[in-house]
This record gives sequence, structure tokens and C-alpha cells, in this order.
Amino acid sequence: MSRPMFKLFYPASGGAKCVEGMSKSIRLARYGCTNRPFYHIVVIHTRMRRNDQPIEQLGTFDPLPNEYQEKLVSLNIERIRYWLGTSDIHITSPVRELFGLAGLFPIYHRTYMNAWRNRNKAEAEIEKQKQEKLKAEQEANQDKEAASSA
Repeated sequence: MSRPMFKLFYPASGGAKCVEGMSKSIRLARYGCTNRPFYHIVVIHTRMRRNDQPIEQLGTFDPLPNEYQEKLVSLNIERIRYWLGTSDIHITSPVRELFGLAGLFPIYHRTYMNAWRNRNKAEAEIEKQKQEKLKAEQEANQDKEAASSA
């Protein structure tokens, strides 16, 4: 069987057939270019590949910060609540983390751990800068004392 010469494009809003009894998942579908990811939050059958045609698109997520250091997320809350009310739905960890930050779920435990790591890293950086500043001041004082005694 020959492969088609061009890739099939699906509408971003979805359109796949929703089959009863098949488990579905809410997950991220990666779009965008190399080194510039952009994600659609979609409902898709669990056994389908990442970028196959989704049943429905629920939102978007841009993980790279913009000029104001914001990561942009848009969610269709009404449709998300509809899908959460259905049975046989699985939510992936990155989506669960986004929903927790949006207030739909309790805050995901990984969010706390990332905040703790970032806070410790920032505190270590501040301590390192203080040590370097103190060391530079001590060297300056030693140079002054050496110049005054000579």
C-alpha cells in the first residue's frame, strides 16, 4: 500500500468520532515548530497517537514565556467540566497540573515540588552573590591597607 504524498490536516477543534465504551484521555497534542512548541489540550481516544484527530479541543498552552514572562493558557471551562463528568476519562499529569493551577483541581503535588526547588535555587544564588560581594570587599580592604602601609 502506498503512502499519501501529503500529510492529512485535521481541524484544530476536533471532529473525530466519539465511540462509546472506548476510554478517552485529556492530554496535550504538540504543534508548533522546532524549538518553539505549542500545545492543544484535547480529548482523544487513549489508544490514538499524539497528533491524531481529536474528539474535541479544550484549550491551548504556550509553554514559552512571552515578553512579560507569562506562559499563556486558554481553557474552555464549560467543555472541560462536561468531559470530567463523563466516565472512562483519563487526565495526563501535565494537564492535571495545568487544571490545578487554573483552579479546576487541587494543586498538583509536582507544582509544590517545582516551587520548592526554584525557591531553594534562588536562595542559593542570592547567598552566592553575597559571598562574592563580601570577598570582593575584603580584597579591596586588603589592597587599601597594603597601599597605606607602603
